[in-house]
Amino acid sequence: MKSKKLEIEIPEGKTAVWRNGILTLIDEPEKDVRKRIKTFEDACREIGIDAEAWNRDKISLGLEPDVLAFLKLRIIVKALNEGWEPQFTEDECRYYPWFILYTREEYNKLDEEEKSRVVYRSFYGARALGGVSYASAYYDSSYTYAYIGVRLAFKTSELAAYCGRQFLDIWADFVFLPEEKSE
Repeated sequence: MKSKKLEIEIPEGKTAVWRNGILTLIDEPEKDVRKRIKTFEDACREIGIDAEAWNRDKISLGLEPDVLAFLKLRIIVKALNEGWEPQFTEDECRYYPWFILYTREEYNKLDEEEKSRVVYRSFYGARALGGVSYASAYYDSSYTYAYIGVRLAFKTSELAAYCGRQFLDIWADFVFLPEEKSE
């Protein structure tokens, strides 16, 4: 049997499949949000923000790194939650990333894979108020306390864990004091 070649343009978000001998356009199954959002720019695109313009505008304001990080995290959280917003009611479950601060001795006991996920920010009296929590760390980050709630909440624990790992540098800029630059 001879066949003919036919080229058709398939709209974005559709895929062509044969059903009962008929070529049919169907909606593509939407990728998991964790596959779609890997960068701040992906999060912006997901909710219709021009990331380049956003960066240019916000950086020109001369905001402190923690404020800039918080604004970025608000966008990332909104995109990952896909429209879900916390209501802060008694019966609502909300999730957020949790970070552990290690002493030098604790760090030295970690395996290589665990060490690869560690962010180095060490400073006597490193602390951040509000946002994800109140973290107070003294003596090279040896202990922490969590006191205050958060608007950066997730609808699932999986999304919270993903965001904490995927956007670790942004969280570190938000939660911890920046390293002091020596001149």
